[in-house]
Order: sequence, then C-alpha cells, then structure tokens
Amino acid sequence: MEAFNNWLLVLDSFLGSSAWFPYVLLGVGLFFTLYLGFPQIRYFRQAWRVVTGKYDHSHMKGDTSHFQALSTALSGTVGTGNIGGVAFAIFLGGPAALFWMWMTAFLGMTTKFVEVTLSHKYRDRAPDGTMAGGPMYYMDKRLNMKWLAVIFAIATVISSFGTGNLPQSNNIAQGMEATFGIKPIITGSVLAILLAMVILGGIHRIAKVTSKVVPFMAVFYVLGALSVIAMNIDNLWPSFKSVISDAFTGAAAAGGFLGASFAYAFNRGVNRGLFSNEAGQGSAPIAHASARADEPVSEGMVSILEPFIDTIIICTLTGMVILCSGVWTEKFENKFERADMTIVAGHYSDKNDTDVKQLYAYLNDKPSDVKVFNGAVKVEEGKVVGGDPITVLNARSVGEDVRFRVGGHPYTGLLDISKGAIVDPDVNVIGKSLVHSAQLTTKAFTKGYFGDYGQYIVSIGLLLFAFSTSIAWSYYGDRAIIYLVGYKWVMPYRVVYAFGFLWAAVSDTTLVWNLAAVAIVLMALPNLFGIMMLAREMKQTVRDYWANLKEKE
Repeated sequence: MEAFNNWLLVLDSFLGSSAWFPYVLLGVGLFFTLYLGFPQIRYFRQAWRVVTGKYDHSHMKGDTSHFQALSTALSGTVGTGNIGGVAFAIFLGGPAALFWMWMTAFLGMTTKFVEVTLSHKYRDRAPDGTMAGGPMYYMDKRLNMKWLAVIFAIATVISSFGTGNLPQSNNIAQGMEATFGIKPIITGSVLAILLAMVILGGIHRIAKVTSKVVPFMAVFYVLGALSVIAMNIDNLWPSFKSVISDAFTGAAAAGGFLGASFAYAFNRGVNRGLFSNEAGQGSAPIAHASARADEPVSEGMVSILEPFIDTIIICTLTGMVILCSGVWTEKFENKFERADMTIVAGHYSDKNDTDVKQLYAYLNDKPSDVKVFNGAVKVEEGKVVGGDPITVLNARSVGEDVRFRVGGHPYTGLLDISKGAIVDPDVNVIGKSLVHSAQLTTKAFTKGYFGDYGQYIVSIGLLLFAFSTSIAWSYYGDRAIIYLVGYKWVMPYRVVYAFGFLWAAVSDTTLVWNLAAVAIVLMALPNLFGIMMLAREMKQTVRDYWANLKEKE
C-alpha cells in the first residue's frame, strides 16, 4: 500500500498538484466568465426562478424536476469535501487556501453553467427509458471525438470510486469510530447495505432520497457551524482578515503549523475547491441531464447555484469554524498514519525560529538542510533512548511525546528506519501532532456552545453528507457504464460499487485522498478541453434561450 500511495503521489505531482493545473482550471472559468458576461451574477435570480418550478411543464422530457436534479447534483458535491476537504486544505495551506477555494467556486459557477448546458443539450435516452447524459455525449455527438468521450467515461467510472465512494466511506468510518467508538468494519457493512438498497432502484429512487436528505442535512450542519462561530465571535474578523491577507503571500508559522508558501496554499486551495464543488470536473452534468427541460440553458442556470451553496456557503462556514476555534494550529494526541509521517535526522523544534525556517522550506519543497533519516535507533518501553538524534514529523508538524508500539504494547529494541520510514510494518506510532481532514473539523466543533457534544454534529453531518454523495456518484458511474459497455453492465457495477464502500471503511485515510486527487483530474482535463471547443456554440445557445423566453412571455 505504501508503494501504491507513493505512485499516486508521483502521478498527482504531474496532474492535480502540478503548477499548471490550477491555472488551467481557473483559466477556463475566467475565460467563460468574461466571454459570457459574468453569468454567475447576471443569471443568479433566473436560476432561483427555474429551480422553484416556474417554468416546469409535465410534457417536458426527463426523469426528475429541476429541484430533484439540483438535489442529486448537490448530494454529489456536498460531501466530505465540505467537512474533511476544507480542513485538509487549511491544514496544508493555512487560511489562504480558503480564499482560493472561494475563487474556484466563483469562477466555477460559470464553468458548471457551461458544462451542464452542453451536456443537457446532447443527452440521450438509455435502453431502460431514462435519460443518459454528460460530457461524453457532447464529445461524441457534437465534437465527433469518441476517443475523448471514452477517456472521460472511463475516468468517470474510476472517479465514482476515487471521489464519490472511497473517501466518503473512509471519512464516515473515521468519524463514527472517533465519536461513537463504532468499528469501521461495522460502519462500512451497514452503510454498504443501505447504499445498495438505494442505488439499485435507479435515478427515481435516488432523486427521491436526495431531495429529502440534502435540505435537511444542509440546515442541520449550518446551524451547528454557526453555534461554534458565535462562541468564538471575537476571532471571526481576524480569521477572515487572515484569509484575505495571506492569499498572495502564503501563511506564516503559527503554533504547531509550520507555515505554507503562496504556491502551496494556491495549489491546495484550488485543488480542494474542485474536490468540493466539482466545477469543471464534468460530474454534475450527468445528474442535470436527467432534468425535465426543453431548454438546456435553463438547467445550466440551475447548476450555477451548486458552487454557491456548496463552497461559498457551506465550505466557508467550515473554514471559519476551524480558523475561529484555533484548532488548526493545535496538536492533538493521535495515531500517526505512515503516509503522513517522516522521520528526519537531527533534533528540530517548532519553538525555535531557525528550526521553523528550515522545516518550512523542507515542507514547501524549497532548499533545506533537513534530511530524511537512514539508520537505526534504540527504543525502550516505546521511547527512543539511543542512536543518532531524530525528529518525527507527522501531518506537517513536529511530533511531541512520540511513542512506538507493537500490538498495543510499548516497543523495545532496535528500530530500523529507511528513507525516513519505519521498516517494520507492525510498529505503530502515537503522539501529539496537527490533525487534518474530518478529525480537524471534529475538534473545531467541540469549541462551541455544545462543547464535546459538537463532535456529534460533525459525525452525523459527515454521515449524511458523505452517504448522499456516494448515492449520487453511483448514478454518475452507471451512466458512464451505459455509454462504455451498455445497460446490461449497470447492475454488476452497482454491486461492485456497494462493496467498494465497505472496503474503503478500513483503508488508510491519506491513501484514499490521494486516489481521489488523481481521479478528479482524469475527468476534468477532457471536459475542460471539450467545453472550450464549443465556446461559440455555448454563447449562441444562451442567446437563443433568452430570445425564446422573451417570445413565450
């Protein structure tokens, strides 16, 4: 698994974590924002009119109402990205990462408007009578690039696991274990059965479930977040200022947080922003293609609301809860995941300014004197007592009160370390360090009016968010399966999808996030290329919509 995780990191370094990808993603959004005259602002009111059913008619082709399509798409985007993803972005890039999540959302509102409109326009009817749509259909039917459509559809199937299934299950299992002490295997088993019961019913059952769950879970989570912010209201303005002031400079060291460069905060903010609202990824258009509408632009307008609700509202609340509470700079007792941990040569302290500068450079891929440790150290009763000096870095922070254990008992003996990693796979490490993902958000929610009971808000919110995301992504995957190999393979796909939900519950957190990061980009790049190819057609389609609407009125 370590080798696979390292391979994912290398692959991600050329894709989502590369210097060029955020510019491509934001660049396409900026282009369409200017080319179409800021539709995310101009068409915002019209989007609300459409979603409330003002233009609905029973004779229109489709499987769901505008609201149900929006709920299904939102259930696909409002997930662990809003709870664990925001925390992961701030953990990596500091407050500045939240600013770049905002920018991704604002420009993403236009990107989503374009991709949904084009996908709805070229949707098709599946053999079972339901609608099938998505970027693969406009790539095939309009661009005549079947090869590109096949690449996108394959990436969608992969992403249905890497984005919509595995990270969601993993975060639910972590949250339920941390809060209620329920073993991950039990959580995974129960939810895999419930997931199968929903997705085997197809889009009609999926739409009914998501249209009820999404509004409830959003209100539930927002009220909980506001209770924490209210309790720490004095920190709200300083936190907001730090998001803005750090946006173009990077985040300075604070507490256990060793700082993040501008490049790191920018990249991670954009990357996590995409994971959260999925604008440009091409996933949401698959859900919107099911909507009953004769005018593709009307459904495109509905999709403008997604990044606004998902990122501008919900992600911002999560970010402010984490920043206002101050937990993002605090160290907590935890088990060190191997993928998060590196052992370096020498003694380093985050209380020493010189050490902090060296560690900052090391963690932000700049020239540094910090070197990974190779060799052996002597350990007695779980503590290092001999050998060359070492420092355990975990979750981009200096580990404190570090203990080595095997089978739940303190380890004694020589501990071999190669390239900064412990050689013996049975040796576990516990201690104090920064935490990330859902665990960080959970800590933040305990700093509000509800005290320790605040963790239940996160656990229940995470359960609802992540489970609904998995439901929506199963639909995205089965539409891609229909395009690739036909309708008869949909049921086997759904069975494997439900089993994957069980497997991910007991997998390594960081491994799952890294798999998701790669899968996202494999969908986004073909889709971004495709919508750019159809820019002129998109502009004409919007003009035709307004002309037809004016004529009808």
